[in-house]
Amino acid sequence: MSGPLLLAVESSCDETGIALVEGGRRIHSNVVASQVALHAATGGIVPEVAARAHLRWIVPVLDAALEDAAADWRDIDAVAVTYGPGLAGSLLVGVNFAKALAHVHAKPLIGVNHLEGHVEAGWLLDPGEDVAARPEPAFPVVALVVSGGHTFLVEMRDHGDFRLLGQTVDDAAGEAFDKVGRLLGLGYPGGPAIQRAAEAAVARDVIFPRAWLGESYDFSFSGLKTAARRIVAAARTEAGLAADDAETSLPEATVAELAYGFQAAVVDVLATKTLRAARETGARAIVVGGGVAANTVLRERIQADAAAVGLPVVVPRPGLCTDNGAMIGAAGARRFAAGERAGLDLDARPSLPLAGR
Repeated sequence: MSGPLLLAVESSCDETGIALVEGGRRIHSNVVASQVALHAATGGIVPEVAARAHLRWIVPVLDAALEDAAADWRDIDAVAVTYGPGLAGSLLVGVNFAKALAHVHAKPLIGVNHLEGHVEAGWLLDPGEDVAARPEPAFPVVALVVSGGHTFLVEMRDHGDFRLLGQTVDDAAGEAFDKVGRLLGLGYPGGPAIQRAAEAAVARDVIFPRAWLGESYDFSFSGLKTAARRIVAAARTEAGLAADDAETSLPEATVAELAYGFQAAVVDVLATKTLRAARETGARAIVVGGGVAANTVLRERIQADAAAVGLPVVVPRPGLCTDNGAMIGAAGARRFAAGERAGLDLDARPSLPLAGR
């Protein structure tokens, strides 16, 4: 494989990531400094704390990424950076760092949409992975991105060519996982904790509601969170516990049943709408990205449903679903090849939409 080698910077939320990616596919290095442990104490991300952590880690992460790739600045063709959407303070750290690198080393600068990066992660190859063994997804593609801040479906007819099919009208799926995880006393982040707890469920007879929103491809999870509060309060009452007693936990078996029911409701809606979108648009493949795509139950459900109708599914390994620099390198390479360049006046755009051609 050959193509431009991009150094990519990602700091839109709570992960400081820098990667070197060749030709939009081959990962040479991908170093991430996670803030999960830092934010666990507060049960969620504190923007100012996140921005300060990026400042602390971004130089060591850069050094590690260059060392892992055995590369220096003579090998690098351009610098790509996430400039939105995300937390303003976190984005500013990455954007200003990338601009400084591009200026000092006289490299082109490429601004990348964080959401596009999650989609393009489906095209990434790890070091040594055989290109022939994992061919690129064939267009048109339906892509589902589901994370802590975003949940949406797009039709993708080429790289950078997106048509929005549906998105969350209120809360993102990942945010709902985090809120319900805290409600069940499972801590932060909620997604992995709920999946682990759900594995121990036996009866699996607690049914959570699904918000289908008619025939649209939109999603809604706020009602599910409200239902979860009601269902958990009823379970506490049944167990002889006060509804507002945060110090006393539900029995583990009850937590497992509730976690299973909640997870099943989220997965059912995400998978059903994704498969329907793929059928109705004539997609030749499905790509799934975003932090919640690391959920094993969601991955297996979409893969099984798609296999039943002969559709291939591409889901990056879990480490490439959560925020990382490699996905920004993949998206940046497409923009670089299209001749796009950003100036040193590039600024953070916390509410940047995913725009198609």
